[in-house]
Amino acid sequence: MLSLDDSRWSELQHAYGDAADIPELLSKLAGLPSSENNNEPWFSIWSALAHQGDVYSASFAAVPHVIEALASAPLKADFSYFQFPAWVEVCRVKKGVSVPEDIAPAYFKSLAHLPALVAAAASRQWNEGFLCCALSAVAAAKGQPAIAEAVLELTPDVAGEFMEWFFER
Repeated sequence: MLSLDDSRWSELQHAYGDAADIPELLSKLAGLPSSENNNEPWFSIWSALAHQGDVYSASFAAVPHVIEALASAPLKADFSYFQFPAWVEVCRVKKGVSVPEDIAPAYFKSLAHLPALVAAAASRQWNEGFLCCALSAVAAAKGQPAIAEAVLELTPDVAGEFMEWFFER
């Protein structure tokens, strides 16, 4: 995993240029802040690293840090700790973005931890949004980005409409 004090961050890119500002944002995840109501640092992380479905070299370097924060307390972390890594992987595949060679091992190794972290969070209360993010994280980790994306869109209403369509076809 790329250390937060590594100078390589300034060589990586995000939506607004070089990623030298990302380590400070990621360091704030240690306290597991909520992402509700566009709270920081999440608002800036999403904006810079998963901007309108685009992902960047810094996105892949950030994912292991997000998952490390999640692993510190999966019962306390909110939905974004699952959603962000899943969305980065979905966008990586959809857009055909390559993970930098030096970052790839940590990126893919961290994704592989998501199913166990979902299981570790199983005893907490889950609303529909949290459920979708957790299921999406499992699908992304298991190499199913299309399912990961679909699950993120699966509200109870959409699920009902899908089931009607499925049985009528």
